[in-house]
Amino acid sequence: MKQLIFLFIGVWCLSTTLKAQESERLIQFTGVILTETNNELVPVPYANVYMKNRSRGSYSDMRGFFSFVATKGEKVVFSCVGYKTTEIVIPDTLKDTHYSVVQLLSKDNINLPATVIFPWPSREHFKIECLAMDIKDELHRRAMENLAEKEMRRMRRELAADGKETTRLFLQEKANQTYYSGQFRPMNIFNPLAWAKFIDAWKKGEFKQKADTH
Repeated sequence: MKQLIFLFIGVWCLSTTLKAQESERLIQFTGVILTETNNELVPVPYANVYMKNRSRGSYSDMRGFFSFVATKGEKVVFSCVGYKTTEIVIPDTLKDTHYSVVQLLSKDNINLPATVIFPWPSREHFKIECLAMDIKDELHRRAMENLAEKEMRRMRRELAADGKETTRLFLQEKANQTYYSGQFRPMNIFNPLAWAKFIDAWKKGEFKQKADTH
């Protein structure tokens, strides 16, 4: 029993010593990440700063500033898209509990493969090549179905307006509200041109066609 007690005390003392030694190695690591642009030093926002082979780190803010708890003698990696990855080693002979750096990152140029676009020499050549294309019957059938008048009416009715159309409608409505501010808007029921359009559309059977689509 006494041996177990002494063993427990020894383990506790050892763990306490290791924790004390580990806490002595921890420091508050802060700094600023900069890069050179037009002969001026500017901050690098949202750059990754982390200890190599450890799940501990942070990232820089809009001013390039970062701060996290690091360990003496460990490697710290600085990385960011468009910049060369850089590594530094925190000195293990530090006496203070704080360590600050000003880290410079060099821009890294990424060369993408060139894309060459060859246009047709003229509209006539484009027409000839299109007519010479081997279009399968299935593709032709799908194209005709998508271009059918009934399908086009359904798409115009169901598809949502894009940003340009929404903006135009919104500005038009605001313009109408401003134009008729303080008065009643005119009603088309008394507009002879509107009646003429209605009678012409009725004779053409447009209202019947719209009713068939529902």
